[in-house]
Amino acid sequence: MSRLPIRIRLTLPFAVVMAAVLAAMGIVLYLRVGSALLANVDQNLDTQVAEATSHAHEGRSQLLDRDVSSGPTVAQVQLADGTVVESSPAGLRAIVPAALRAAAVQGMHVRTTTDLNGLRGDWRTIAVPIQVHGRAGVLLIARSLAAREETLDRLGREFLLAAPAALLLAILAGYGLAAAALRPVEAMRRRAAAVTAESPGTRLPVPPAHDEIAALAVTLNDMLDRLEAAFEHERRFVADASHELRTPLALLRAELELALRRPRTRDEYADAIRSAAEETERLSRLAEDLLLIARGDEGRLPIRREELNGHELLDRVRLRFAVRAQELQRPLTVVDGADVTFEADPARLEQALGNLVDNAFVHASGAVALSARRTNGVVELHVTDAGPGVPEGFADRAFDRFSRPDDARERGGAGLGLAIVDLIAKAHGGGARLTPAPGGGADAYIVIPAD
Repeated sequence: MSRLPIRIRLTLPFAVVMAAVLAAMGIVLYLRVGSALLANVDQNLDTQVAEATSHAHEGRSQLLDRDVSSGPTVAQVQLADGTVVESSPAGLRAIVPAALRAAAVQGMHVRTTTDLNGLRGDWRTIAVPIQVHGRAGVLLIARSLAAREETLDRLGREFLLAAPAALLLAILAGYGLAAAALRPVEAMRRRAAAVTAESPGTRLPVPPAHDEIAALAVTLNDMLDRLEAAFEHERRFVADASHELRTPLALLRAELELALRRPRTRDEYADAIRSAAEETERLSRLAEDLLLIARGDEGRLPIRREELNGHELLDRVRLRFAVRAQELQRPLTVVDGADVTFEADPARLEQALGNLVDNAFVHASGAVALSARRTNGVVELHVTDAGPGVPEGFADRAFDRFSRPDDARERGGAGLGLAIVDLIAKAHGGGARLTPAPGGGADAYIVIPAD
């Protein structure tokens, strides 16, 4: 069944059900018609029995009407010993079965379908007790069921001819309905076959009916929106990464070409090598950042949790940047976090906090404060500076990859530092935020679940 086309798979159960319905209808109709015809025969027999009984009570010698013999009806009056008193048509030998005669003589009205002695086919009979000249007897009236059987045979033949034709029409109608129901799916398939990377914005047609197929089309269009956004995000990522890699490579090449252009002194060669080493270090950091982001996208960023104290974690970050802070004459202090404990990966959090401190040194001014607090079941690790604050419209995209303020390219940096902060925070089940600091400047912080 799974290898058959879906239209046939939809039509076959419909055909089986229709065949069962037609068969059930035919059987019911056959039985109802047969029962109605038999009831009509019984009604005629009851009428004739009433007339014969009435004649007996009136003392008539002729118990049966002469017209009883017209049509497929016979009648006979017998005594208890089986002697035939009267028959219609005349001359019939004893046709009353002994069992019926005995039951009727005992006062029972017996109605049955049976065959009669010397007569063909099945007969509907009724036997009733009757007094014949003061003696117990039996009145039997029987009507042939040949007409009923002929009617039922004709009905059966007609049904056997009409039912297959009706079933075939129902199957064709079912197949047509299945094809019509699947026409929107075929339209969606053709449109989906035309969707390529070179045709952005192409969407599947949504049927006007609010049914499952329309819901499928809407769901697939939403999926195409997400895929297109992901492709565009990756395209921008590749373009930005290429731009960022090109800049230090170009500087490195220029430094090397300039050093080789003419003979230089030992100090000049040392300066050229030192500059090349700085650009190489920048390339190395950029490659490591790109690798970290790629691992995070694949869901493989390892997190090794252990019990941490907020003040101790922030102090390690402060010591790491102490020399740089002294060179820049930018105070770097830990102001809070002694009573904050939580479980997290210390190496990853130090990397994220280091990126926030580095970002504050590059893009802000004044003192930088590190703090940790625990509120509403989460731990917040803050890096607050006293610089010019958050540029307008930048907070919403600050943690996007290669996202930087308008003047950031002049100050250097690949724009990956904050993206890595957000990646590490999400790996811990939290996120990263950038808001204006209460006293001026910017407040960048990491939020991670406390439990």
